Amino acid sequence: MNEPNSRTVRGFSILAQANQIKQMELHTFKVRSQSGNGQYVVTNGVGWDCTCPDRVYRQVECKHIFAVKFWSALRERIDKSDVFQLYKELIDPTICGFCGSTNIIKWGYRRNKTVKMPRFKCKSCGQTFVADEGFAKMRFDPKVVALALDLYFKGVSQRKIADHIGQFYGSKISQPAIYKWIRKYERIINGYVDQLEPDLSDVWNADEMMVKCGGKWVWLWNVMDAGTRFLLASQVSQKREVADARKPFQKAVEVAKAKPDIVVTDGLPAYIRAFKKEFFTLRNPRTKHIQNVGFRDKTNNNKIERLHGTIREREKVLRGLKREETPIVEGLRTYYNFIRPHQGLKGKTPAEASGIDLELGKNRWLSIIRKSVKK
Repeated sequence: MNEPNSRTVRGFSILAQANQIKQMELHTFKVRSQSGNGQYVVTNGVGWDCTCPDRVYRQVECKHIFAVKFWSALRERIDKSDVFQLYKELIDPTICGFCGSTNIIKWGYRRNKTVKMPRFKCKSCGQTFVADEGFAKMRFDPKVVALALDLYFKGVSQRKIADHIGQFYGSKISQPAIYKWIRKYERIINGYVDQLEPDLSDVWNADEMMVKCGGKWVWLWNVMDAGTRFLLASQVSQKREVADARKPFQKAVEVAKAKPDIVVTDGLPAYIRAFKKEFFTLRNPRTKHIQNVGFRDKTNNNKIERLHGTIREREKVLRGLKREETPIVEGLRTYYNFIRPHQGLKGKTPAEASGIDLELGKNRWLSIIRKSVKK
């Protein structure tokens, strides 16, 4: 094991002992010396620093700094899997993105105003690189990016997100940059989650709602699994014709990898023909179409109507969509399925209710981005 990695291991050994670390102020910590001779002060201001000889004279990230990092992660995240992930990030070898070799060594850090990330050098091809976990070449801390995504899909405007980041993180960011993050990570995440196969119930609900797009009214179609509330498909169209109704059905079957026993819709005539085109067969078992459902009927569309209320809350902040091909619609589907806990599911997400447990921990956006990049 090389020297930097041994310091991280010794940092864990400090953490394993009781009462070794004490937080004095927001960014100041005291760590007891393992030799028993006093204690060292670790600070996290502009960057990490320590008063031990290893840091003062050799200018390396010492075991006390690593111990405080692990200790802070444990306090903030609680989830053991998150701490183990942090340990893996610092210790496990990284694969060279150029030649695929694991014969690499640490090669300093890549720094900018807000981020300090370990740099590696491949001894096979000579290339230097930073491990890509979805944030390579990013100017901002990954946690800031994850925060922006979470606030956005919770209904906060881009202007308010930029103001929040500026106030609490001291980083100046433009609204177009936030939109670029949304577009970039929506594409990465959906490419990953659409490959997952949810364990669904036998009943789907389908409905449409009017939303503003480019100053005009358009239709947003949604298909949801009734049992798990997993949102299978969302589709924007200008009309409510048969061809428009078929597209969300096709997307839903593609995601579910199977057809349901029952599809529940309202009385829109386009659903009748779209259902026949996509689900009708002479073979058993056949998918049944229940239509003209009402609010008080035993079989109803109330769950998907509640989804439309959630979408309406977000659309109100946006003052409508800007274009039909917006990444926001698919981003909302990811947020609804994998990020947002649902009271009707006893605090689970629809993905967890459908058997997809990605073990995302506390920072779900950060974890799902990393998993999507490593797929």
